[in-house]
Amino acid sequence: MALPLIWLGTAAIGAIMLADDRQQRKTIQHERRMGRAPKVPNGKSVSPLTPSIWHKGDAKVDAAPGAIVCCFVFGVIEHTGIWVGDDHLVELHGSGLIRVISAKRFLQGRTGSCIFQAGNHLHQPLVAPKALARAEQAIYQYRDYDLFTNNCHRFVWSCISGEETEVRSFEQLNTLLAQAFEQVVYWDEVALNKR
Repeated sequence: MALPLIWLGTAAIGAIMLADDRQQRKTIQHERRMGRAPKVPNGKSVSPLTPSIWHKGDAKVDAAPGAIVCCFVFGVIEHTGIWVGDDHLVELHGSGLIRVISAKRFLQGRTGSCIFQAGNHLHQPLVAPKALARAEQAIYQYRDYDLFTNNCHRFVWSCISGEETEVRSFEQLNTLLAQAFEQVVYWDEVALNKR
C-alpha cells in the first residue's frame, strides 16, 4: 500500500518542479524580449536558458555556419556539434569518427526532436572565427572517444578555441563558452528545414 503513495508523492513533486522550471523559463524569455536579460556571465549563472526537452522557447533561430549546436540523447545528456550549413553539422560520433551529418541524422535515434544553438541575449549565434574551418579540417579523423574525457564537448571546444582541453560535461562547456565569448550563453531552438 505504501508503494502507490510513494509513486504519487514522487509524481506530485516532479510536477511541481516542472511547473517551477516552466515559470522560470517564461520569466527569462520575457526578460530577453524586454532587453533586460543577463548579458555577461557572473558567478551565479553562465547559461540561464539551457536546452529543454520539456519547454520550447518562444523564438526559433536560423543556424549559422560555425555555431555550436546540441540535442538531447535519451533525455539525459546533451550531444554537441558545429553547424556547417545547408542543414548539416560536424560531430564526434561515439565510434571516435568525426563526420558531417544532416540535422535529421543528428536527431535520429535520440530522444530530442529539436536542435539548439548557442547564442547571446539577442538570439545571435556565438561563432568563433576559426570554429568552422577547424571543424571541417577534422572531418574523417578519429579520436580515442571517451564519454568523460574525450567527448563531443571536447571536440566542440577544440573547434572554438584551438586547444585540446578535457571537457567533462555540458555545464563545463557552457562555462568555457561564456568565458571565451564574454557573454551569457542562451540555447535557442533551431528552425530546421523539414525535407
